[in-house]
Amino acid sequence: MRGDPESPLRWTCKSIRRLTSELQHLGYNIGATAVRFILYELDYSLQGNKKTREGEDHPDRNDQFLYINDQVKRFLQAGQPVISVDTKKRENIGNYSNMGREWCPKGKPIKTNMHDFPDKELGKAIPYGVYDIGRNEGWVNVGISHDTSQFAANSIRRWWTRMGCYRFPQATRLLITADAGGSNGYNRRLWKMELQKLATFMGMNITVCHFPPGTSKWNKIEHRLFSFITQNWRGKPLYDLVTVVSLISNTTTSKGLLVKSAVDTKIYEKGIEVSDAELADVKLKPHNFHGEWNYTVKK
Repeated sequence: MRGDPESPLRWTCKSIRRLTSELQHLGYNIGATAVRFILYELDYSLQGNKKTREGEDHPDRNDQFLYINDQVKRFLQAGQPVISVDTKKRENIGNYSNMGREWCPKGKPIKTNMHDFPDKELGKAIPYGVYDIGRNEGWVNVGISHDTSQFAANSIRRWWTRMGCYRFPQATRLLITADAGGSNGYNRRLWKMELQKLATFMGMNITVCHFPPGTSKWNKIEHRLFSFITQNWRGKPLYDLVTVVSLISNTTTSKGLLVKSAVDTKIYEKGIEVSDAELADVKLKPHNFHGEWNYTVKK
């Protein structure tokens, strides 16, 4: 961080030993203890990375937040369903260590595998979440193959058939808030084609509002659903899919969060191409404000 930024030697990337060696090579009579003392005097300390940079802000970032907020309010006031969707981090299935700590008898921690190499037979769990913003309820579809647009759309379909249709029997339209990328990204053709199938299946128009690129942490599902699932299974190995579904379904909060979950055994293929003709069949109407982020697919 000091000196010429183009230099191959970036001082803060080196150990005390290496820094001392480099300084001695430059002619300084100095030892490791003195180097350590100097670093402390300059208020340096050993630190890990901290994820805080979101990249450059889009000029309409705040306006898009306001637009999403306005759409959510309009739908909720009309008694229409509003859901926040996203894919949670993939998890290894098996006797693997999980971050966090769990109460155990003193000196008797849960013993797990020494390595984290995935078990080819057990595979990974891919949790796709649907969070009902108005009712504080969640559905998590646990996939076993690939996180594709078909998987995302089918996860929403399963939420509707198992929870949504009973909560909103009079619903005529649905609002989805989603990240800009991933399996439900705004630029994915397959996502929009699958939305058309979903709108036809549900018999209602589906409006989608995407958060601007690099702002996924503002999606409600992250801190209203996924964070509590992570807390609930902290320190617990995810031995099998039954364990995963059970821990997800038993996630609750003091504010009454209800979560249901099930395994999706369907195999989703990657790399499915959508032709111009197929995309043209999607009854998609872009909104006047950032139509690439905000659009409605008619039934």
